[in-house]
Amino acid sequence: MRIGELSRRTGVSVPTIKYYVREGLLQAGQLTSPNQASYSELHERRLRLIRALIDVGGLSVAAVAEVLAAVDDPARPVHRVLGTASTRIAVERGDDGEGEKEAARGEVEAFLARRGWCVDRSHPAVESLVGAVTALARVGHGSLFAEVLDDYADAVEGIARADLDYVGRRVAVEDLVESVVIGTVLGDAVLAAMRRLAHVDASVRRFPPA
Repeated sequence: MRIGELSRRTGVSVPTIKYYVREGLLQAGQLTSPNQASYSELHERRLRLIRALIDVGGLSVAAVAEVLAAVDDPARPVHRVLGTASTRIAVERGDDGEGEKEAARGEVEAFLARRGWCVDRSHPAVESLVGAVTALARVGHGSLFAEVLDDYADAVEGIARADLDYVGRRVAVEDLVESVVIGTVLGDAVLAAMRRLAHVDASVRRFPPA
């Protein structure tokens, strides 16, 4: 297909496609004449992945390049490819008081060790959890972490298994990465909405209206 058709099929403008080619995110088309190039379904698939990483994952072009380099490295295990994608879209919290933050970090470290979770302690999501625990302590609800976190962990472990079951049904690495992006960003929104609905249901059942 020509670049115009690629643009129509993906909704990405021709100048943007050319920009991705210049930045090395998208392989150049096969030249058919000095001024024309042909693009394949592989180009379309890669372009959709790029847009998913940018539009859904919120990644910068530089971050997308890092993820795609992992995807294109045949020697890199799938676990590390997915780790690169999920790490790049993890949201970090703002800075808090150092004393409070260090106390929260100790609680988080103990929690991770107790659960036996195989996670790199430098993962941005660990810092996000530290920030959340710090904020809870600051508003007088630090006990929430101690009292309910294992219940939360039991629930999210089941969710993580369901996510990976879904991802595991994808064959191409590009599909795997896109599934991680969509699942992390939109999946968080789904979980937040379902949690609120479950709160309403549990509240009605526990404290029935007169």
